[in-house]
Amino acid sequence: MSYYLKHLQVVAERFDEALTSQGFDSVLIYAGQPRVAFLDDNAYPYRVNPFFKYWVPVTESPKSFIFYRKGEKPRVFLFQARDFWHAQPQLPPGEWKEACDVTLIDNIASVRSALGKELENTAFIGETFPPMDEWPVAAINPQGLIDHLHYQRAVKTDWEIDNMFKANVLAARGHNAARDAFFAGKSELEINQAYLQAMKFRETQVPYNSIVALNQHGAVLHYDVYDPEAPAEHRSFLIDAGAYYNGYCADITRSYAAKDGFYAELIEAVDAAEQAIIADVKPGVSYLDLHVSMHQKIAQILAEFGFFKVDANTIYERGYTRAFFPHGLGHFIGLQVHDVGGFLKNAQGDAFERNPQHPFLRLLREVEENQVFTIEPGIYVVDQLLEEFDGNEDFNWNRIAELRPFGGVRIEDSVRVTATGAENITRDAFTSLK
Repeated sequence: MSYYLKHLQVVAERFDEALTSQGFDSVLIYAGQPRVAFLDDNAYPYRVNPFFKYWVPVTESPKSFIFYRKGEKPRVFLFQARDFWHAQPQLPPGEWKEACDVTLIDNIASVRSALGKELENTAFIGETFPPMDEWPVAAINPQGLIDHLHYQRAVKTDWEIDNMFKANVLAARGHNAARDAFFAGKSELEINQAYLQAMKFRETQVPYNSIVALNQHGAVLHYDVYDPEAPAEHRSFLIDAGAYYNGYCADITRSYAAKDGFYAELIEAVDAAEQAIIADVKPGVSYLDLHVSMHQKIAQILAEFGFFKVDANTIYERGYTRAFFPHGLGHFIGLQVHDVGGFLKNAQGDAFERNPQHPFLRLLREVEENQVFTIEPGIYVVDQLLEEFDGNEDFNWNRIAELRPFGGVRIEDSVRVTATGAENITRDAFTSLK
């Protein structure tokens, strides 16, 4: 049996379990549709419902539906508009067409007619638009069902992992092109264009706005301005950019120095710390513990590079690392860049409370085999975060000022948890291009 057919079998089993636990017979999943901008007749870019592409690798067919009744073959209603204004979406080839009952529709109301009374004990998942908001379904986006499915989604199938590897290969190709554009002295806008061109993507086809940051812009964690003019001097480059493959995501960050020296050495230190944390990943460890361990490694780097006048243990104990590494160590990744289920304790929806010392950490679950998550430490000079420590003599402010023109450093890979450790999907993707 192929990876996809095995995946479809797992998805059906997960839905059977979730639907039974919540008292539903069936589920109707809406792919979604573009929303029109306020006071305009142009739509925002379309993003498919993640639950739709969980079943089938169809990401560009808005107004389509999947209907699944427990134990039966999924029914896919593919919307094909009678429209001479626009090109029809090109559907990907593959086994999904044979594995599902596919019906072409040109009117949403035909789905209501086709399902009839079956809707009465059906859970609807997706955004509702007229006339769906008046359909006689049992529930719309019931939280218990969604929690159950989100909890299960954290463990990936072989098909999902293969798609994520291929997404990483695409993104790695783009990253290599962006790196070369940086060393060629290009602007942020030109670097972003090189990234997209290398993957043959439109900007709306990447999973999030790429972060393409030169020099001090690297200190803005979600910088996505894309200055069209190159700076007078290229000192540093931080790129956080991803890709899709069959609806699955890559999310990669790299930092580069224009020349040897202090900043280049800092990149090497953060990269080594990231690799050391990945070496600690295995089933049964706590992701929070990995995050705390990274803060301790960041404290060591801050001490070794002279950013403080006190030792690494004092830096960590006094909470200084949070001013330089304010975000979480990483997050689940899969159908969504920040994939779901990171706070869920179980399929019943019980959740972990956010850690007050690390409020931006998106993943608190214990590590399990076949989870896929990112590891992305960083060190930045964020003046807003340093304000509360103004005048603190533990800080070496002159050394911090040396880093400010470079912005910061971040390194990010996606890792798959194996039975005994971790497989670095991102590094394997880069290696495959050599």
